[in-house]
Amino acid sequence: MTQNLKELKILIVDDSPFERAKLKDILCRHGAAQIHEAENAADGIDIATEKMPDIIFMDVTMPGMSGFQAVKKIKQSPPLASIKVVLCTSKGEPTDKVWGERQGADGYLVKPVGPDALIQEIERLTI
Repeated sequence: MTQNLKELKILIVDDSPFERAKLKDILCRHGAAQIHEAENAADGIDIATEKMPDIIFMDVTMPGMSGFQAVKKIKQSPPLASIKVVLCTSKGEPTDKVWGERQGADGYLVKPVGPDALIQEIERLTI
């Protein structure tokens, strides 16, 4: 493992309590200690502004603001722009991935996200 997961601040933004718990469980089992959660994109942006996480795992389909819209806002905000944002979504079409990248996403994982894919994405972004 490259950077120690204990040192990373991670934010999970998903409207599904089950999905948040699943990602948090994987991260905790791999040593992550600083995990924050938000149940919608607007709260996610507020928490990101307050906590300045290293990585945000963001769902796409949420009530109100979508994950695509949230990534664009984050990447256009100078204090937040350097935060790595990975979209975690059931939207697995190549066009969805391209659209996510155009909004500024640093990564794209299709649900269900397994432990190996999640940890590999963290390693890729923290090298």
